[in-house]
Amino acid sequence: MAGEKLETVAVVEQPDKPAEIQIGRDFWPFFRKESKPKGNPATAFNLLSGVVVAFSILAIVYRLFAGLGSPVTNLSQLSPLGLWIGFYIMCGVAFAAGGAVVPFIVNVLGVKKYRPFLRVAVLNNLLTSFFCLVVIVLSFGRWWNIPNVFIGNGFGANSVMFIVLWVFLLTIVTAALQFRPAFAEWIGNTTSRKRAATVALGATVFGITLSVLQQTGVGALLTMAKGKIHPLWYSEMLPVLFFVSSIYAGISLLIMVDAISEKVFSYQIDEEYRNSRFDVMMGFAKICGGVMFGFFALSLIVAQFEGDFAFVNSEMGYWWLLEIIGFVAIPGLMFAHGAQKKNMLTIQTAAVIAMVGILMNRYNSVFLAYNWDLPFAERYFPSALEWIVTLAVVFVQIWAFRWIVNRMPVMRKSPQWAEKFDRD
Repeated sequence: MAGEKLETVAVVEQPDKPAEIQIGRDFWPFFRKESKPKGNPATAFNLLSGVVVAFSILAIVYRLFAGLGSPVTNLSQLSPLGLWIGFYIMCGVAFAAGGAVVPFIVNVLGVKKYRPFLRVAVLNNLLTSFFCLVVIVLSFGRWWNIPNVFIGNGFGANSVMFIVLWVFLLTIVTAALQFRPAFAEWIGNTTSRKRAATVALGATVFGITLSVLQQTGVGALLTMAKGKIHPLWYSEMLPVLFFVSSIYAGISLLIMVDAISEKVFSYQIDEEYRNSRFDVMMGFAKICGGVMFGFFALSLIVAQFEGDFAFVNSEMGYWWLLEIIGFVAIPGLMFAHGAQKKNMLTIQTAAVIAMVGILMNRYNSVFLAYNWDLPFAERYFPSALEWIVTLAVVFVQIWAFRWIVNRMPVMRKSPQWAEKFDRD
């Protein structure tokens, strides 16, 4: 909710006995009670984000009735993707990958030291996938035809967007199943908590499969633009490159979420989370460093195989070198150095640079390298309303994340009655 303080608030201790709130009977009174702000609503962040969201709602309503043209967006036949697709679909999907990587490490590989970060990763995946679906709806010219994908009226199974929509929908359902234990513990429902534990491994495996489809599907979407994307950013290996880069993108975001949460949600972090934090960050740094070196090597191999080094000695080539060296190789070295020296600041700095590198790579593919030979006057630049709506979606996701963390056991330990349902 917008009316919650971003700083410290009082936290009610977890009861030893479950409240046994039942969906449909006791839930709505309980929900209304829990929805009350837990802090001072009159903070600068709340006021600023509230104004932006209110203004964007008007813009969205206008867009739904008036279409995608000016003044809402600057999209055209030459630039069909735009800021919404470029930011939330291309970048957001990559940053959500931590919701598959951490469950894979914990539930499949059995590395239990990462367990305190499991729900944070899953929650980020759930919220990002949901808002990606919202952005897809906003980006469709004939948005009222989207239900056809699900009800079978003009199914459109041959369309790439058919796959993208279904993958996002299934990802939301799967992430919700993975996050169900936290929800069940919040309402104190032992039956729901027990059932959630029985599907945890299956949901993890299915979620990993969907994440692979998500990352490769977004890359495959760009392979349809052969001839329109600069050779240094276009490759038939884009699905693989997008998948590999999403691994360190998702983990880098979790590193930054941890750094921010230590200050913003310090009252929620329990001893298990706090004690495991340093070792987990060192482990994340090693993973990111290794994957980034692999991505760097793979990018060079692909460029050599496809003859793209012929374009390096040009303005676009220099920009590509800046991306691949400055925002992949250098942060990869910083991750390795930070893990070796056990320097948290170096790791956090590397995570920021890596995230900027992902934004740079996706934006280059969608904007700068897309129809790169067009005259400057014909190139795409997002409209003011596109920026406002994008910022508003980010704010709403932050609200949702904060609201959930303030109420459900995401960063704090599960109540004692729920621990027996976890299977090691």
